[in-house]
Amino acid sequence: LGWPGNALASHRRSWRKCLGCGKFGSPCLDWSQELSGFIEDDELDVKNETVVYQAVLHWTNHDLQQRRVDFPHVLAKVRFDQISLEFLNNNVLSNPLVKDHLHTREVQAIYALSNSAGSHIRLIRPRLPGAILLAIGGWSGGDPTNGIEAYDYKADRWVNVTNHQERARAYHGSVFLVYCVGGFDGTEHFNSVRRLDLATRTWHEMPPMYHRRCYVSVAVLNRCIYAMGGHNGHIRLSTAEVFDPETNLWSPIRPMNEQRSDANCVAVNGEIYICGGFNDIECLQTAECYDPRTKQWSLIAPMTTRRSGVAVIAYGDYIYAVGGFDGNMRLNSVEAYSPRTNSWRPVASMLTTCSNFGIEVAYDPLVDSWSVVCDMDIFRSALNCCVISGLPNMTGYAISRNALPLLDIEMDESDEEAI
Repeated sequence: LGWPGNALASHRRSWRKCLGCGKFGSPCLDWSQELSGFIEDDELDVKNETVVYQAVLHWTNHDLQQRRVDFPHVLAKVRFDQISLEFLNNNVLSNPLVKDHLHTREVQAIYALSNSAGSHIRLIRPRLPGAILLAIGGWSGGDPTNGIEAYDYKADRWVNVTNHQERARAYHGSVFLVYCVGGFDGTEHFNSVRRLDLATRTWHEMPPMYHRRCYVSVAVLNRCIYAMGGHNGHIRLSTAEVFDPETNLWSPIRPMNEQRSDANCVAVNGEIYICGGFNDIECLQTAECYDPRTKQWSLIAPMTTRRSGVAVIAYGDYIYAVGGFDGNMRLNSVEAYSPRTNSWRPVASMLTTCSNFGIEVAYDPLVDSWSVVCDMDIFRSALNCCVISGLPNMTGYAISRNALPLLDIEMDESDEEAI
């Protein structure tokens, strides 16, 4: 692999490819000032900050005699508070090249950072996220809300991005395009569909569904949107339909085996799995799967617990059914389904009981634990969530980096004496 001479002029979000190139340290990157500016950029999209640190080492070692004088300046642009204390001590501070620059302010600042671990103070502002989580609509304070908040996971902050011209709705579905499907405004059950243009933050009316659907379950499969079950204002539904953006048309598909409102679903391996819900008599523990190739629904193993208002999400090889209401109480329990074995198993419970909530991946299945993130500004239920990546105007959906604290590498004499 080689790098063209204009590597630094390439788009910031191609950085991950740049770091993986075997000739990253080649003479085309001899200018340290441009490299420092590139690394310093908030919009630099990297998996984690250790990648940036290792790239700086690779660049320096490629021509150590010439570049060691620039090493502290370039190293200072790495956001070390985003690196674990273990890596900082075992890999950074123990590195001979870092030790050779103990006299510099930049390296002294890294030592100060390692000593401040556990203070929970964000010393260096995080980079812009590569993706954001949108929390859309819902029920708040006894009324539906049109509020939209974007979660900046790198800063652990929420940003209000509401378009106040949009009609409020709750118990709707959302998908990453972003479409808002069905729902309820406290008076009317919707069959309407709205599409959000994330570049302009404007909503556009789309063709309506065949059926009004509140408490609807929505999934995306093969670039088509599936809407299943729900409540039309009179009865719980077993009907389902699919929208093709290419033809701009909705088409009915085979009904489910059961009436389901307040269920939830996910697309996995070319099929749609829908779990739980309410049939107007009881909360359901049944689940079923739709195969678009055969156009058939098939019942799968039931969950261990009845769950209405459940959240369902796929991660790795499993489908997770999270929280909900069992007819008596709200739940914090979670169970995981394996399509391979057609069986459910319990996993770590959430920290809080929840039903009718939005979900995206935050649970860590490797350590089987949950963690708390920043609260939303709008308290609400019956919302829906989706993750959006690759936005060209990501700065409009993330908290301003100028509003976040930044470590000052240029410490004054009193700071140096403290170290």
